[in-house]
Order: sequence, then structure tokens, then C-alpha cells
Amino acid sequence: MTLTTNDFDFNLPEQLIAQVPIQNRLASRLLKLDAQTGEYEDGHFPDIASELEPGDVLVLNNTRVLPARLHGIRPDTGGHVEVLLLNNTEGDRWETLVKPARRIRVGTEIAFGDGQLVAVVAEELDHGGRIVEFKYQGIFLEVLEALGEMPLPPYIKEKLDNPDRYQTVYAKENGSAAAPTAGLHFTQEFMADLEARGIDIAYLTLHVGLGTFRPVSVDDIDAHKMHSEFYSLDQENSDKIRRAQQGGHKVVAVGTTSIRTLETIGTKFDGEVKADSGWTDIFIAPGYQFTVVNSFITNFHLPKSTLIMLVSAFAGREHVLTAYQHAVAEEYRFFSFGDAMFLRGPQYQDPAISEEDIEAAKRRNSQFFTQKD
Repeated sequence: MTLTTNDFDFNLPEQLIAQVPIQNRLASRLLKLDAQTGEYEDGHFPDIASELEPGDVLVLNNTRVLPARLHGIRPDTGGHVEVLLLNNTEGDRWETLVKPARRIRVGTEIAFGDGQLVAVVAEELDHGGRIVEFKYQGIFLEVLEALGEMPLPPYIKEKLDNPDRYQTVYAKENGSAAAPTAGLHFTQEFMADLEARGIDIAYLTLHVGLGTFRPVSVDDIDAHKMHSEFYSLDQENSDKIRRAQQGGHKVVAVGTTSIRTLETIGTKFDGEVKADSGWTDIFIAPGYQFTVVNSFITNFHLPKSTLIMLVSAFAGREHVLTAYQHAVAEEYRFFSFGDAMFLRGPQYQDPAISEEDIEAAKRRNSQFFTQKD
């Protein structure tokens, strides 16, 4: 069947979009969904522990959000410019989103603070994107910490009192323009308790970039192009994941960024998890056959987004939309500061998905089927 963006739409009252984080990270609600049966159950986030068994591995994205939103002035006109850092392409060059973009051309200079930081536009990209080169004195990250602010998503209107609440407690590797929000529910104490129960914890890195902010603007999902994001999985952590696989245990991803990294590697290496790094634009939608992930934790996502398409690829579109209907009726909190879901695998084999759909999913990600080691 040919799926359109509208097939992933649902009614979401605006008041259910969480504007601030709850005080206790562990106090979030949890909707557990069985991918095979579509049955769901209400609970609270610590119930995750009952879904995990000794030998299972929990895979978390340890990226750290940069204070990536900068407010500057054009010295030539005095006009205000907002710059959002997305990816460090090389040296002091960054891929960014700028607003307003219409008059920001190659060669335009933007000054931040009292001139401690200056950006020169080097290249124009689509959708307000610009490659800029920064000029500064000292250490770039220290300058950015002094001048930048946390880049909260546009649907969050409230000011964040404590920027650390938009970081996971295990954030380590600087580079993201947005948080891997499924991980915001964890505390160090809860993670230590899971490890004491025999649950292994592995870390990978995917720096969240433009894909988080770019909506699906086409009707036919096959025409949507994901933006590339940098990922990395080292040997120590790939060994943990492979050990769980070989022992017949679950690989449980925390968040869609962890899923996309694991599935990029698994698709690239015929289901085997290896230490690897690079750029991924994998697009997971119904028809995709999961290679690594057995179950996962995620938040509730935007209507018509690539993220709800990913969840639907695992648990079936009808199952997911029915569960979302329940979440709306029960007034779960949605999006970055909202509540969580646990998707219990294995992947649902949706009878509505044909061989043609599976082949279409492979075509969307053909580069990962051809880059064999």
C-alpha cells in the first residue's frame, strides 16, 4: 500500500503539549504497548524495570545539547539575526539555521555579544540553512557557553529555569541541537538499580541535527529525505550489545536516536553490531524490517512526523494510533518534556504491509544495504 503523511495524523489538543519538565524525572507516566497484540497498559516510568531481565542491554544516546541558539546583529544594517547551530562540518565551519534567512547571503557577517564571536556566511543551503565560519578568541565551546542559549523546540513556549533539565543525566559528548528526550526520564540512581539487577547499559552517540526541526512537507512519504546526522559506537559498547544478542537477550533502545543508530549499523552489517561511526540519514517507516532493536522507550511524537512513522514501523500504524488515542483521552503529556512509551517487541508483522512496501523501505535506505564491510 502507498502510505501518505496524512496516514500518520491524529488530533492533539494543544494543552497536552508539555511546556515544562516535571520536578521528578522518574514521575513521568508510562504507556506500555505490545507490538504484537496492540494491547496497552498505563503505568509510571519506573515500571520499565519489570520489562527488563538480567542479560538485557539498555542502549542510551550520550550526546550533549550545545547552547546552540545565538542572537546576533548584522554590523552593516543593525538587524537582528538568530542562528541555530546544527552540525560542525569541519574546523570552525558549522551548518546552521538562520532567521530571517531571506537577506542573509554569502559574505554576510553576524556579530554576537560584544564581538567576541563573529559568523561569516560561507554557503547558502535550503530551508534557511547556511554554512557559517566562526571567528573568535580562545576556546569555541567556552565562548558558546557564555553567549548561547538552550535551543528548545518551537512548540515549547515557556522559558526553562534550569537548562540541565534539557540534558540527560548521562550526557557527555557535545554536539546536539536538541536533546534525545526519551532519556530525560532517567536518574543516576534508577540506572544504578537496573545495573544491580543485571541489566547492562551501553552508550552510543548520535548528534541530533536538522532532522529534528524539519517537518515532512510531502504527501508521499517515499519522497521525504532525512537529514544526515553524525553517529558513533565504540568497541566496548558494541561488545555489550553483541553479547546480549548472542545470549538471546533483548536489545532495548532508549529513544529514536538510539534506534536510528543501531539500525543504521545493523542494516549496514547484516544484523551484526560493530564499532562504527559516520553519517546516517536512515528513514524508518512501515515496511522497514528491524535488524537489532527488540524493544524501545520513546516519548509521544508530533502528528505526521518521521518519529511516529518509526514507531508505526515497529508496532503497526493501527496499533500506534489507537494507543495515541488512548493517551490523548487520558491526558498524557506529549513531546520533549512529556510522558513515555515502552514498545514491547518483537516487531509487529502488519498484514497491510506488502513485499512492495518492504522493497520501498529498502530503496529509501539503499546506501546501508550496499556499504558492506
